[in-house]
Amino acid sequence: MGKGTVVLAYSGGLDTSICIPLLKERYAYDRVVTVAVNVGQRDEEIEMATKKGQKLADRHYTIDVREKFVAEHIIPAIKANGSYEGYPMGTSLARPLIAEEVVKIAKKEKATAVAHGCTGKGNDQLRFDFIIRAAGLEVVAPIREHNLTRDWEIGYAKEHRIPVPVKKSKPWSMDENCWSRSIEGGRLEDPAFHPPEEIYLWTISPEKAPTKPEKITLTFSRGVPVAINGKKLSGYNLIQKLNILAGKHGVGRNDMIEDRILGLKARENYEHPAATVILTAHRDLESLVLTRQELAFKRMVDDKWSELAYKGLVYEPLYAALNAFIDTTQERVNGHVDLELYKGSVRVLGRSSPQAIYSGDLVSFDSASIDQCHAIGVSQYYGIQARLVHAMREKSRRNAGNK
Repeated sequence: MGKGTVVLAYSGGLDTSICIPLLKERYAYDRVVTVAVNVGQRDEEIEMATKKGQKLADRHYTIDVREKFVAEHIIPAIKANGSYEGYPMGTSLARPLIAEEVVKIAKKEKATAVAHGCTGKGNDQLRFDFIIRAAGLEVVAPIREHNLTRDWEIGYAKEHRIPVPVKKSKPWSMDENCWSRSIEGGRLEDPAFHPPEEIYLWTISPEKAPTKPEKITLTFSRGVPVAINGKKLSGYNLIQKLNILAGKHGVGRNDMIEDRILGLKARENYEHPAATVILTAHRDLESLVLTRQELAFKRMVDDKWSELAYKGLVYEPLYAALNAFIDTTQERVNGHVDLELYKGSVRVLGRSSPQAIYSGDLVSFDSASIDQCHAIGVSQYYGIQARLVHAMREKSRRNAGNK
């Protein structure tokens, strides 16, 4: 008798595919159950993972949580302007939900352990481990625990006749959900290497993008995008529509050096057309309807929210508290933002809101609604402490010069 059943978070890629025989050969599990979770990958990716899981594992599940992913993770990210070191987070948002769905299957299958294909150098190991351990289950990570390399994995897959989508000449590691697509590995690990166009699937090269700009209008209700050009769409469909619209103009690429949770610097490439457009519009609309004090404090809250989301700490009590604060600020984030998509860039053209705290009459140079003389009294006291300190310093300098 072996160790019973282990449930594996399965993507159909190299790492998770070789985990299936490894879990039997090196861990003595009797059954390996694979779980592919659909968070908005391309249809062919889900189909491939399903077919391979059914072929290689003892049992396979494919679970569709696309709408749940948008409602419970992407929408909060939009409200929080969720970004990490300058790029819209995507992979980190999906990992907790994927892990939760795999845990559900583990309990259904009466498994005592959940396996994943994460390495010991990246962020995903921590995001998965956190959720799995919170459920009281054992974590098994063959790639990490056996310190496996990419080349060894490719060779092992060939020995076991496991079809994998990577070659030694193109060993890209890719991850997709409807909000973002990440590409790493191989020569991309060299910060100086210029990435080939073949790694991009969602965005066209800005040089080959249309020469004519495209103008669109996004409508927000309580901080959530609800319509494109006046046409209402559900969250998932709106994101998919924007991915196509912005992607054809080359909008939404990031090539950056990222600081991972463990402290390692890594070169990362991302595509996130819809996320780039939505977050640009959302931040702009917030500036129209929130007060200066709200904006200043929310920037700090957004940064902390993004840090927790990046680390996958969605059960951290502070995460729920930050979401509660953010939700109150979004009650007035309603209105329209006009944008221009052109050659890899997105530009705000204009914005409007029934909750705008902008008054054209008060701010206009041609209006007499405010008596400008009233500002004289404010000016008399403006910066008075700094002026007094400056005067004392000037006096000290003059005295020192006269000696």
